[in-house]
Amino acid sequence: MIIDHGKGLVFRPPAEANSLILRITIGCSHNACAFCAMYRRTKFLVRTDDEIFHLIELAAEKYPLTRRVFLADGNALVLSTEQLLSIISKLKSTFPKLTRVACYGGPRDILRKTVNELTVLREAGLKIVYLGIESGDDGVLIRVNKGVNSMEMVAAGQRVLKSGIKLSAMVILGLGGNEKSAQHALNTARVLNLINPTILSTLTLTLYEGTPLWESVQKGEFIPLSKEETLLELRQLLSNIQFSRPCIFRSDHASNLLPLSGTLNKDKDKLLSELNDVIDFFHGR
Repeated sequence: MIIDHGKGLVFRPPAEANSLILRITIGCSHNACAFCAMYRRTKFLVRTDDEIFHLIELAAEKYPLTRRVFLADGNALVLSTEQLLSIISKLKSTFPKLTRVACYGGPRDILRKTVNELTVLREAGLKIVYLGIESGDDGVLIRVNKGVNSMEMVAAGQRVLKSGIKLSAMVILGLGGNEKSAQHALNTARVLNLINPTILSTLTLTLYEGTPLWESVQKGEFIPLSKEETLLELRQLLSNIQFSRPCIFRSDHASNLLPLSGTLNKDKDKLLSELNDVIDFFHGR
């Protein structure tokens, strides 16, 4: 449910399909990742409280029974804690059946908030933050201009979890290309083990014309993985994940060749078995 269709395209995680999408910002505060085309042509801006409250009131007229709200666009946590608390308070007073507020969180903006600030936001109603880890390899993170290194990414993920907010982490298969596939998989597993997110989703790299990474492919500087190589990378990633707490795992994004789902570590052997069956098919066994 989207109450505002203006000013560029609107994106949200698959799990927020039935949520009210409230655009408290337009675009992404970072908007420099080499692989991403989501907000590349959208100028970033933060909406005023008056604009946001007006949108909430319009939404209440159309969707009075709203239970979930996703704060868009690319990174709502760029707003001050006071602004976010004011918005969540308005949502709670407007939608009596509201049970959950969620948003994307960029690692740098997460790190600008203290654990106490995030805890206050969780107590107010922010229940889940979606973090694009993308890779745990410092070389890959630099190449795609993520804006943080692997240990800063770990610190951001751990800070969200320490506050009691659920963390839905996303990583991108193939982001290291042919050259860095092994280190991308191994170091991403290392970072994930240190964070132990609530939910983990894998996506497969999609190249979009006009992005820096797409241009690197055209110049022969970046060699994308084949379908089989992507599955082998996923196997290496899963094989090296060892969580201390249960984590819901999903590899069912539209970009993925093989849909997988389960709970790690409990279903790890089953997931690897399903993956190996498909890899064997590629090998013609």
